[in-house]
Amino acid sequence: MSLTRLHIDTFRNISSAQLSLGEGINLIYGPNGSGKTSLLEAIYFLGMGRSFRSHLSQRVIQYNEEQLTLFAQLSSNEQQDKIGLRRLKNGDIQVKINGENIKRLSVLADTLPIQVITPESFSLLFEGPKSRRQFIDWGAFHTDPHFYQAWSNVRRILKQRNQLLKNNSPYYTLQVWDKELVKYAQLVTEIRSQYIDSLNEQLKGIIEEFLPRIEVKVSFTRGWDSKTEYAGLLEAQYQRDLSIGYTISGPHKADLRLRVGNVPVQDALSRGQLKLLVCALRIAQGKLLKQQTNKSSIYLVDDLPSELDAQHRKLLLQQLSDTGAQVFVTAIEPAAIVDSLTTAVSKMFHVEHGCVTQIE
Repeated sequence: MSLTRLHIDTFRNISSAQLSLGEGINLIYGPNGSGKTSLLEAIYFLGMGRSFRSHLSQRVIQYNEEQLTLFAQLSSNEQQDKIGLRRLKNGDIQVKINGENIKRLSVLADTLPIQVITPESFSLLFEGPKSRRQFIDWGAFHTDPHFYQAWSNVRRILKQRNQLLKNNSPYYTLQVWDKELVKYAQLVTEIRSQYIDSLNEQLKGIIEEFLPRIEVKVSFTRGWDSKTEYAGLLEAQYQRDLSIGYTISGPHKADLRLRVGNVPVQDALSRGQLKLLVCALRIAQGKLLKQQTNKSSIYLVDDLPSELDAQHRKLLLQQLSDTGAQVFVTAIEPAAIVDSLTTAVSKMFHVEHGCVTQIE
């Protein structure tokens, strides 16, 4: 799976760009602030309907413009698809795949699996569990067709349950919701747990390449005591939930633990090693997706040379190439990437002041 053409209109500082893309590594270079990251962000926006840099999607629309437009041609298993997206400043979004209107952004995500590796990717390890749940759920969503609906049901029921708690409702009014919550929570947890087990098999060899002689243990925590039945826990914690106004335990509190021995990786590894670990996690996800669904991810790698020496840059680029996926990688100087590759880049683009030029 790869993007063959990309059209961008009024997205951040890119007024207009029409690009013919390569199947392998696409190198995007130029000075800081030129628009390199904006190009990656446009691809992500096309696949997710939102930005990876800002929660306020209106900010990606150029100043004095009322909308942005993104269009791409996608090639997958000899099939050609056309994806179009228009975002208006009033918040409306219009999405079409092969000319048909798409109502749910999850269809976009399913069509265009995207992995992002940026300097901010450390949030996976340093911030709260939300980003780690999103990491797990990316894989669960793409590899199990039952996950999306089950997780949507969990969130819907939790919203209703939490409102009842805020209203100081007696427990018997929550019981009908708890019965449904337990059913979907168990399904979501089972899918997540199975996914992490499969991911660990992929991850082991990659970590050995990136971090030799360091044994990283990755484990899944479901969001409540593993020795306790969720139904009984919900009833037992009712008074506590009532006092704080929300459900304290459940799949919405799940997490991913990464340790070296008994020490969290944040305390055991250097900053450069942590970056390699995040890259290993993302590459493992892409390889597992290919193995389980025969779909390839599209990798967006921003500022790859940052904090990595030449040896590790070469190792990371080799691992990305080995996935067989389409890769978009940015750098200030092209030599930082070209000199670390064992094969030639597929396409090279220079970006300056929002203007994107293909380099032959």
